[in-house]
Amino acid sequence: MEYFGGVFSALLTPLLILCVILVLGYLLGAITVKGVSLGSAGVLLVAIIVGVVFSMVDTIEIGGKTIYLWTTAKDFDKLIVYKKVVVDGVETLVRDKMNPSTESIFKTVQDLGTWLFVTSVGLIAGPKFFRSFNRSMISYIVMGAGIVLVGVGITVLIAALDPNLDMPLATGLLAGSLTSTPAFGSAQEGALQAAGETAVADVTTGYGLGYIYGVLGVVLFVQLMPKILKVDIAKERESFVAANTITIKDDGKKRFQIEEFGFFPFFLTVIFGLLIGSIQIPLGSGKPFSFGASGGTLIAGLIVGHFGHLGKLNLKISKQTLNLMRELGLVLFLAGAGVPGGIKFVSAFNWLHIVYGIIMATVPMILGFILGKYVFKLSIFNNLGSITGGMTSTPALGALISTAGTDDVASAYAATYPFALVLFVVACKLIVGLPF
Repeated sequence: MEYFGGVFSALLTPLLILCVILVLGYLLGAITVKGVSLGSAGVLLVAIIVGVVFSMVDTIEIGGKTIYLWTTAKDFDKLIVYKKVVVDGVETLVRDKMNPSTESIFKTVQDLGTWLFVTSVGLIAGPKFFRSFNRSMISYIVMGAGIVLVGVGITVLIAALDPNLDMPLATGLLAGSLTSTPAFGSAQEGALQAAGETAVADVTTGYGLGYIYGVLGVVLFVQLMPKILKVDIAKERESFVAANTITIKDDGKKRFQIEEFGFFPFFLTVIFGLLIGSIQIPLGSGKPFSFGASGGTLIAGLIVGHFGHLGKLNLKISKQTLNLMRELGLVLFLAGAGVPGGIKFVSAFNWLHIVYGIIMATVPMILGFILGKYVFKLSIFNNLGSITGGMTSTPALGALISTAGTDDVASAYAATYPFALVLFVVACKLIVGLPF
């Protein structure tokens, strides 16, 4: 047992834990109940469970040896940050949070996943996106704005009706429910300006509570709606693809290609996107707005995907490479976000606040779907694609692509996402300081 204890001690590292999460997540996601499955979102659920376990268990004993789940015994004291709490007049130390150096491993995994996934989506949608730019764009803009404004309106109403729910916590719930990191950051900044560090902590708590359903709820929504409406997926896909068919001249063979897999243009696009995302856009008083990594890489992907070359340099990427990067990015994002999310969820758990988050996420989706179906007469895939964009939900787009069986649904997401993101970031900063 000593031998195996040493082996486990060497293997139980964050990166190995990441691999275990991916394996178990795919197994869970493959389980289908009446035609509905979590798919890649199973990775998120497993990651959250791991986070919950690690919030309660720091070590395990194997063969008489203490194995630290996150790091080596030598560095373990650096892992946990403690705070002093007075209980029944006695001062004691309790665990406060994970050390940022350890948390940063999963944050890096999440960031890398976001870059890979969103860049892939932009590159896939890019060749057709600008060529199909027409009056339907108005419907996507209104859909994105409508989803955000309904969510904001519900949040303000709930905060006004519940005297125990302050606006920073409510705004954090909203940001988590619509899974928007930029909006979360904007709400934190607005909270700091309006009420100080305590309000910032409330925003963080709300985000952690709203995020889990914000991801899983939209993933299930895009799978359930076609079944509820008894949509013939194969027939709908055929007509959808036919309507979105655009002939694009391929002159890639006439241009110079660095390597055969397309990794060079892909990561060049990532760099381009991160530069775009870092551009600061003034919004009047306070910190300027930026698209961030997710918005920047989406825009870069659309641009590079549209042009496909830089002078004589071929920037086209094979569909196989883009599909690989998209799936890899999605599961890395889910795993990286899920573990810290599970830890924060335990510390902030409150049933009533979770219910509020469910309402904030569900009502905008339903009203948005009704708007798209009955007002704009969008096809089921365009409708759901615009909802994933309006909800700024990366995992839901992955689920929709799997459900629809075509990458073309990414165009509606790409059209809706930027408008929803900008409006949501601005709205969160404005409402977080309301006196409720």
